[in-house]
Amino acid sequence: MNYPTQPRAMASETVRAARRSMLQDPHIAPLTEFCELLERDGLGEVPRFDPLDGGINARVLYLLEKPGPKTSSRGKIGSGFISRDNDDPSAAHSFEFHLQSGVPRSDSLLWNIIPWWDGRIAFTSAQRRLGTQRLLEMLTRLNRLDTIVLVGGTAHKAEPALTGLGLRILKSWHPSMRVKNGYRDKFDSIPEVWKQARAD
Repeated sequence: MNYPTQPRAMASETVRAARRSMLQDPHIAPLTEFCELLERDGLGEVPRFDPLDGGINARVLYLLEKPGPKTSSRGKIGSGFISRDNDDPSAAHSFEFHLQSGVPRSDSLLWNIIPWWDGRIAFTSAQRRLGTQRLLEMLTRLNRLDTIVLVGGTAHKAEPALTGLGLRILKSWHPSMRVKNGYRDKFDSIPEVWKQARAD
């Protein structure tokens, strides 16, 4: 597998087209189907899982908050994927922090507690609760999962629903510009938490 060596690879339509061509590969097809099911909820577009990640074979799930405009497949600015390769600052920070973590990309997967992009950054508590229910459905499709990293305050709220599943739960801050600019010590702590997700 040829992985990007620099952030923001999804800025290229050639790269985006190559990822779309992989959506029915065996490790990612069940998750592509799951995204299609989620869109039937009628709450918005559901960006797809990145086929360069581990898919159903992932051992570590990084659970973020909500998709942003750079994840949308509509228009010209987004990729259509939840990806560390997206063309935005949070994804670029994630790209670097994942490299620092030492967790192989083939062992990891990125997702959001609220999976729908509806054109707004804001969300309701009802959307968060429904997203948590859908998350539990998605977890049944992951064959090797042993660790979930809850990334950001919204994702942290999913912890009670995950208790009792026999998974290791870690919590980090979100790799956003807001955290970087306003809480630099918290931003700098992110890679150390992500390193804890490495296999023993």
